[in-house]
Amino acid sequence: MSFDADESVPLYSKVAAELRREIADGAVKPGARLPPARDLAAVMGVNQNTMFRALRILRDEGILEFRRGRGISVSGNAPGLSDVVGRCRDLLGYSVRLGYGKDEIIRILEGLP
Repeated sequence: MSFDADESVPLYSKVAAELRREIADGAVKPGARLPPARDLAAVMGVNQNTMFRALRILRDEGILEFRRGRGISVSGNAPGLSDVVGRCRDLLGYSVRLGYGKDEIIRILEGLP
């Protein structure tokens, strides 16, 4: 697995985002146990410390649960595509009220770093 070269986003945040997306997409269901962090790190091609930091982020968000002797399991659903679509609809509605059209918003989004 390779991550984009955008240096403005820390690698651990990119790893957390990838894991969050896999959980949201249903690749890992609530209640499922994750492989050990060192195995996840190897699969994703990152340092173990990077993986631990990403996992702690997801734990702090309530997506993962750490249990001594039982490993790491998925405790809840991560925000998914439906959440993104909802926020996009909110943005578009807000923008239209301010007089911006859909095409203008798309151009603005494409120009973001």
